[in-house]
Amino acid sequence: MISPVRSGAFARRLRRPGLKRFLDNRRAVGGAAAIATMVLACIAVPPSWPYDDTFIDVQIRLLPPFAGPHLLGTDELGRDILARLLMAGRISLAVGFLAMTLSILIGTTVGLIAGFYRGFVGAALMRLVDAFLCFPNVLLLLAVSAFIKPGVISIIVLIACTSWMDVARIVDGQIRSLRERDFSLAAEALGASDGRIMFEELLPNSVAPIVVAASLQIAHAILAESYISFLGFGIQPPTPSWGNMLDNAQSYLAGAPWLAILPGMMITIAVVSFNFLGDGLRDALDPRAGTQ
Repeated sequence: MISPVRSGAFARRLRRPGLKRFLDNRRAVGGAAAIATMVLACIAVPPSWPYDDTFIDVQIRLLPPFAGPHLLGTDELGRDILARLLMAGRISLAVGFLAMTLSILIGTTVGLIAGFYRGFVGAALMRLVDAFLCFPNVLLLLAVSAFIKPGVISIIVLIACTSWMDVARIVDGQIRSLRERDFSLAAEALGASDGRIMFEELLPNSVAPIVVAASLQIAHAILAESYISFLGFGIQPPTPSWGNMLDNAQSYLAGAPWLAILPGMMITIAVVSFNFLGDGLRDALDPRAGTQ
């Protein structure tokens, strides 16, 4: 098949000058470093930390940070906050990555089919996307979460099923543009099947915007899980997440503000880091960036 950019497009675009553009973006590099540090800490530290996230010591309840053997203090039940933050990070980051993966799969499939077939099929699918986008995301999440049993898997599916629409619109626009390119028309003229044109010609050339959308989707999923759990419809105790840690801290804001500040900081750092990473990837993978 005739194709200017085959499945190695993503790797080639990350080479110079794309890689140089990414490395020159301090915010993107800082975001990537923060994400890597956060993931490694959440995986590696809990097994070696002397305190378990579920261990309760009522004699040292609401211990402030740096005031005792517990580095970041203890919560209202005497549980180690650092251990809970790291275990909650496992849950929140896992929800972010898995919800992103599922939403990318759904959005890419819908956008690919709509952009390739266009006509009635494309119009019907994109009107479905528009219908979902008519509802504010927060209200849609809360409305659906009220009818499902809270849990990690259900929250992942819920977030993915309410956040794939933007990905579908991005992929639809990309596929419609590529559909008229010479390499796509040549493949069709040579008798290639629809599936082969979609998955071997068009989709590999759409990897860059999908990768950028994926990094931003992780930030969205982490934030969505946080406010669902904060409102009591998400991850349920004793399983920790940054969102339900904020929820539990509401009654102690005056006397123990660190219970809310610390998980709030983790959410902020994670969301901002993924947004910075997405911006850096967009600049690095945009072939026009070097000519502007």
